[in-house]
Amino acid sequence: MSRPRILVPGKINPRVLERLPEMFETVRIERADAALVTSDVADVVGIAVSGRLPNELMDALPRLEIIGNFGVGYDGVDVARAAERGIVVTNTPDVLTEEVADTAIGLLLNTVRQLPQAEQWLRQGRWVRDGGFPLSPLSLRGRSVGLFGLGRIGLAIARRLEAFRVPIAYHTRSRREELPFAYYPSLLALAEAVDTLIVIVPGTASTAKAVNAEVLAALGPQGVVINVGRGSTLDEAALIAALESGTIAGAGLDVFENEPHVPEALLALPNVSLLPHVASASVVTRNAMADLVVDNLKAWFSTGRALTPVAETPFERKGH
Repeated sequence: MSRPRILVPGKINPRVLERLPEMFETVRIERADAALVTSDVADVVGIAVSGRLPNELMDALPRLEIIGNFGVGYDGVDVARAAERGIVVTNTPDVLTEEVADTAIGLLLNTVRQLPQAEQWLRQGRWVRDGGFPLSPLSLRGRSVGLFGLGRIGLAIARRLEAFRVPIAYHTRSRREELPFAYYPSLLALAEAVDTLIVIVPGTASTAKAVNAEVLAALGPQGVVINVGRGSTLDEAALIAALESGTIAGAGLDVFENEPHVPEALLALPNVSLLPHVASASVVTRNAMADLVVDNLKAWFSTGRALTPVAETPFERKGH
């Protein structure tokens, strides 16, 4: 009996490719492009994808049953289109939660205490030549932190912040009554109440440029923004203007609007800490994500149920 065929468009974590042959025949194409779907590709029943999956590619695969998305965010897949066709979409929650939360706290500390700049001061010999690194103008002491998003990762960040003894507040679509943190019904109201905003929401139409000039101004001149969610959530032009004018004091970013391209104006600013989208980028965590992609595919074809289907596609396989 032939094994199910799984399409891998473009690049993906090598561990996915190593593990797929345990149960599947792997089909590779250079990129996620429907033009590359030939007659010997069109019969695939699953996809393992990292990044964007165009609707045209999905539509070119009439037997497609499951899309295994490498990442907790799945905004690169049109889940509404998948749901219409009865295609289950899976993601990789939980396995990267702690790593991303750790990175968010590290980015916050780097931003307020200028630790990367201090390290460069030492490495460049300036400690010997010029004396001690200048005092950091900001500190985590006395700050109040607001979380825009309080899902798995947001909650993990909040739990870490509790150890720093800073007041914590949050804004989400609905209040979580079981939590002790202050809730604000709008992002603007949250920004008005805190001076530090950590952004950890998915990149959707409703969150696009949600952190805009008005929200930034509400944080005040001591304001700090940390983004470990999606670059689309933050109005980059408004952020640059706010940083240049002193409307806010600093920013720490792991994600950007047009990755991997980062505006020169951001790179030139002294009051930012910038990372190349590495929040979950450890070998341990990426291996766990890769395993979950493959395990979802294996579970679907062996038991009829995926392990971590996204909420929009809670399907079971026909015939099971």
